[in-house]
Amino acid sequence: MSENEALPESVEEPYPSEKYSWFVVSILLIAYIFSFIDRQILGFLVGPMKEDLGISDNHMALLGGFSFAVFYTIFGIPLGRLADSKSRRTIIAVGLAVWSLMSMGCGIAKNFATLAMFRMGVGVGEASLSPSAYSLITDLFKPNRIALAISVYGAGIYIGSGLAYLVGGIVVSFVGDAEFVTLPIIGDVKPWQSVFFYIGLPGLMFVPFMFLIKEPKRRGLGKNANAESVPLPEVFAYVKANWRTFFFHNVGFAFLSFIGYGSAFWIVEFFVRTHDMARGDIGKIYGVIVIVVGTLGIISGGFFADKLRERGYADSKMRVGLIAALCHIPLGLAFPLMPNSTLAFIVLCPAVYTAAMPFGVAPAAIQEMMPNRMRGQASAIYLFVVNMIGMGLGPNAVSFFTVNVFHDDSKLNWSLAIVSTVAGLLASFLLWKGMAQFRKSMETKEAMDA
Repeated sequence: MSENEALPESVEEPYPSEKYSWFVVSILLIAYIFSFIDRQILGFLVGPMKEDLGISDNHMALLGGFSFAVFYTIFGIPLGRLADSKSRRTIIAVGLAVWSLMSMGCGIAKNFATLAMFRMGVGVGEASLSPSAYSLITDLFKPNRIALAISVYGAGIYIGSGLAYLVGGIVVSFVGDAEFVTLPIIGDVKPWQSVFFYIGLPGLMFVPFMFLIKEPKRRGLGKNANAESVPLPEVFAYVKANWRTFFFHNVGFAFLSFIGYGSAFWIVEFFVRTHDMARGDIGKIYGVIVIVVGTLGIISGGFFADKLRERGYADSKMRVGLIAALCHIPLGLAFPLMPNSTLAFIVLCPAVYTAAMPFGVAPAAIQEMMPNRMRGQASAIYLFVVNMIGMGLGPNAVSFFTVNVFHDDSKLNWSLAIVSTVAGLLASFLLWKGMAQFRKSMETKEAMDA
């Protein structure tokens, strides 16, 4: 049966086997790992890049945040629209090839402008992934398993981020104080430039594996099973009718993303400046923490949300986000102010756990409340808001306090503490207000599906 061939309205095509569905999640997870390695590696390379390129903390924050985020979010919306009607695996495969090549391009950049251009290219490529991945997963799993499945996929955030720091730490330790590294074909490059080739090439080699995924049947289409895509006015009308839910959900989770991106980008520099640690050692320790603790956090968040949903909590995903935000506030305030690196790393572990918990349940909530042919576009809107606020402004907010308020690079720890606390309080308020609105939207969606 072809993708667009409709079954009788009273018959729902069986879900694929769980074994196959989890296989697809594993392929998407690996792609997401590559995505976050390429996205987060700049945070490890702040020091050497500043020195070689002669740029400031604010310039580095633009490279790691806004220059990436603006193109990631803008291109995410049309790519999300494509995901609602076209081959999702092909969209992801093309995007993976683009962002891997652009990441390798960063390794030949000689100045800020060229590097910014390649980072924009990475953002365009990565915009293809999550709207299509969320949509695929939602069509593969029963509703009471979606939060866990998307959380497992979302573990790529923490495995990829952790590997970025681990790979960076290993490369820096390996090359030591060498001025140049010689690469085949490319020739001599700076050690920080070589890192981009080590992380970009494996992603490019993984592209053919995307075609092991078969497009699943799109579910919940009813009479619109043969429609290519929902007209944009209809999408806007649905979003407008549920605008309070979208606002509190998207902006609430965006402030949690604001904390995550702001802290992750500056964490290595924090340990260098505040605790005088070697960059390679920081990368190895922090990389392991992010991989292990962050992965446990995001998967457990999805597990708890699914259990709450089974017990009748329609707002389970918003509820888990609120709990995580409240738990993170004291931890995000405390870890930058610890008197030594050992205590800072100890407190950082539960901070990473609570920071990770919301980022499987947040996109799962969008999938749950949206009609099928709008899921990719709704996911793109969510990613637009979350990444413009989180990735686009989070690193810059930290550097703003360091450069423009304290006028002292050594005060980075206070900048991290202030940004984390204020954003955590805002996120908690918004998610608390959004719980009732989410329940209303779910009632509307269920009435439409009846």
